[in-house]
Amino acid sequence: MDRIRVKDKEFEVSIPEEKIAKEVERVANEINTELAGKDPLFISVLNGAFMFTSDLMKHITIPCQISFVKLASYQGVASTGKVKEVIGLNEDIAGRTIVIVEDIVDTGLTMQRLLETLGTRNPKEIYIASLLVKPEKLKVDLDINFIAFNIPNDFILGYGLDYDGYARNLRQIYTVVE
Repeated sequence: MDRIRVKDKEFEVSIPEEKIAKEVERVANEINTELAGKDPLFISVLNGAFMFTSDLMKHITIPCQISFVKLASYQGVASTGKVKEVIGLNEDIAGRTIVIVEDIVDTGLTMQRLLETLGTRNPKEIYIASLLVKPEKLKVDLDINFIAFNIPNDFILGYGLDYDGYARNLRQIYTVVE
């Protein structure tokens, strides 16, 4: 399926499954090397990062733990600009190395809010691993340590990313066709 329809929009493949798998493994190898001996706690941001997190963790070979948080800032195809924590973190992260696993960083406002929230719990250090980053859309200065893909400012879905809750299950990443 090179082209699909989701609700009222047409999408075409922009990142095929094989390319995603290759880059996810590369990111995992970078994390394994850089964080060896640090016993990190991975914090996956739901819902969008679930597929990336699952595939990433299959390649993580260092001792680690994983937890999940759920934040919301999107409605339809546009960011609401407001971030609200829906499901929080129960683990004690004081003194821990944290790796936030995110599906996409576009404006960076969601990530900034999460970093502020986690920072109040005194972690030793925080790293960010993102499947996708939209550099031209960033509104805040973030140090994103592990990036699978830098992409243009297009609306995308698939591989965990959705359009009004649809298409998270797709194995490839699709870009809207205007």
